[in-house]
Amino acid sequence: MYNVISAIIVLGVLIFVHELGHFLVAKWCGVRVLVFSLGFGPRVFGVRRGDTEYRLSAVPLGGYVKMLGEGNDGGDEPLPARDEPYSFAAKKPWQRLLIVFAGPATNIIFAALVFAVVHLAGVPVLNTTVGEVDPEYPAFAAGVRAGDRILAVGDRPVADWEELSTAIKESRGRPLTVVLDRDGLQVELTMAPAKVETENIFGETVVTHVIGITAAGETDIHRLPPGRALVRGVVETWEVTRLTIVGFIKLIERVIPAKTLGGPIMIAQMAGQQAKAGILNLIYFMGIISVNLGILNLFPVPILDGGHIVFILLEMVLGRPVSMRKMEIAQQIGLFLLISLMIFVFYNDLTRIFTE
Repeated sequence: MYNVISAIIVLGVLIFVHELGHFLVAKWCGVRVLVFSLGFGPRVFGVRRGDTEYRLSAVPLGGYVKMLGEGNDGGDEPLPARDEPYSFAAKKPWQRLLIVFAGPATNIIFAALVFAVVHLAGVPVLNTTVGEVDPEYPAFAAGVRAGDRILAVGDRPVADWEELSTAIKESRGRPLTVVLDRDGLQVELTMAPAKVETENIFGETVVTHVIGITAAGETDIHRLPPGRALVRGVVETWEVTRLTIVGFIKLIERVIPAKTLGGPIMIAQMAGQQAKAGILNLIYFMGIISVNLGILNLFPVPILDGGHIVFILLEMVLGRPVSMRKMEIAQQIGLFLLISLMIFVFYNDLTRIFTE
């Protein structure tokens, strides 16, 4: 139950953010929004404010914004002339493009704000205190000891273990001067990182450089002022976006097995784990899922936002809309692909549950 509640919170917030992007830009472009729904399927609850019904629907695996002149709201009958200017279909292609793109874009922007809040509140990071020193590597030969705290690599200060690791890798084997604190005294040691083969996060073998030390496991809380936190949030969003896109490419290349894909059940499990670890962990996890949701919706698959963007771009290039019949066929194919993917990830989720 804890996992389910955590997942509902995460997905509910992210779906709301996504649909809010469509809604706000549609209103800005002068489109009349008929329904703002969290969830699909039968209406559970709703209130009407102005032209819009704000609705909670039965199936909590998505949401939608229903606009005038979009889909079959008017059946086969044309809209009354007085309503036509407020319809989605009547807007210029660039306006429709903005409305469709706004959902994924809002997810990406939201992720940056989430990451900024986390860094503003304070993030626990591994500090540079050395835990173990491998006797077969350069650090041991140079005189590094367990308990030393590394302050700088060359003229580059290092505040956490990630910065230290990056500085060593970027040396590409060139000799380094390592400045460390040992019982209150600063010590300078020189060593040349060794080249080793290891696996990256995608399981691929890569060549990197190490000095043969491991972290002691001590953490410090790093808090950033608002301006730097926002910059860090944007940078982190870019990194998560890049890794997400690379991950999809690795799936296509079969570097990452398809069985690693997860769906709502996996998200629920992970959300529950993060919630137990603390509210900041859950918020950070929400940022990562928000990026994934934004990127996934930009895929050029009919029925997703990316598919609608392709249709609008084709219209702008051809000077005329894609025929309704072709769009319907493409959307049926897209729906089939989406349902197939959902079945596959549910199968993966259930397989993981019953084989663990």
